[in-house]
Amino acid sequence: MSTVIGTFDTERQAEKAVKHMRDNGFGDNEISIVARDRRDIQGRGDTDTEAGDEEMGMGSVATGTAWGGALGGIAGLLAGAGALAIPGVGPIIAAGPLAAALSGVVAGGVVGGLVDLGIPQDRSNFYQEEVKKGKILAVIDTDDKIEDAESVLNEFGANNVETY
Repeated sequence: MSTVIGTFDTERQAEKAVKHMRDNGFGDNEISIVARDRRDIQGRGDTDTEAGDEEMGMGSVATGTAWGGALGGIAGLLAGAGALAIPGVGPIIAAGPLAAALSGVVAGGVVGGLVDLGIPQDRSNFYQEEVKKGKILAVIDTDDKIEDAESVLNEFGANNVETY
């Protein structure tokens, strides 16, 4: 199993990437999303939602399971999303297999969950800091679609795309 990881600047980018992956054969057991509660980020302002998105349930990730509901493609993934309070990071919402790992290692924060997936400690620290800054973390665990995952993350504007 390999892990492809990257961060998105906006919810819109993450939504589109996850929808594309799900439409092209990636399952809920392969895609994880971690995002900080954007209401907790001071001075962040615009979260890149378009006019009318709030009425369609596409507001802040922190609104929970409705995030991306109008797209349909990620509604199932986020149906199991859970809110966690990570020491040193603050309130986050996590969906997918990584959410279960994070709930078991809350004291270790996002770093602990990523290290458990085989991400080196220094890179795990880096990604936790990105989440703290308000980036949306995408983690894809797959055996046979590594190149596809990398391509999709890059195509939809992910930063720091790496494979472990």
